[in-house]
This record gives sequence, structure tokens and C-alpha cells, in this order.
Amino acid sequence: MNPLAQQHCSHRTQSLATAAIQTALTSLPGWALAGDRIAKAFTFANYRETVAFVNAVAWIAERENHHPDLHVGYDRCHVELSTHSAGGVSENDLILAARIEALFDA
Repeated sequence: MNPLAQQHCSHRTQSLATAAIQTALTSLPGWALAGDRIAKAFTFANYRETVAFVNAVAWIAERENHHPDLHVGYDRCHVELSTHSAGGVSENDLILAARIEALFDA
């Protein structure tokens, strides 16, 4: 499991430098820097699996008090993470991405 997935989001955070983000993304397969956010598209066999994933992500996001933007279709979910209060990608986004990745891998 990615060590980031074992951490929790913090209320005090700041945006990270692009180099730090790119380094962290090497341990998060499929995640990419897209402007001021990180993003990944997940695919599923059907709508039921997609909605189950979305509900699980929502539960994790509420627990961490850090919420992604989710774009949901029949068999896919595009996840985008950024920390609006920090003005870009923060460690919280990387932590939540790692937790989502662990969920998807489970």
C-alpha cells in the first residue's frame, strides 16, 4: 500500500511545487497533473459498480473532510483533486488520491 494512503488530510496545507507533485505521482499509477489539479479516470463493468465506487469515494472524502470533483458516467468516473484554499495541489490531494487508489485496487 502507498504510504500516503496511511496518512490523513490536514486542515493546514499549502500548494506544492510542480516537481514535488510529479515525484509523488510516480507512486500513483494513472494520476496526472492537469493544470492546478491532479486527475484520473476510472472505468467499471457497469453502472452499479460505478455508483458503488462513487459512494465509497464520498465516504472517504467525508471522513477526511477533503472532497474531490467527480464526473460520473455509466461505466466511468473521472476524479479531480485540488485544494482550493491552497490555490493548487496540496499533500491532501495526494493523500486522497492514494486512498482512492487503494479503494480501487481492493
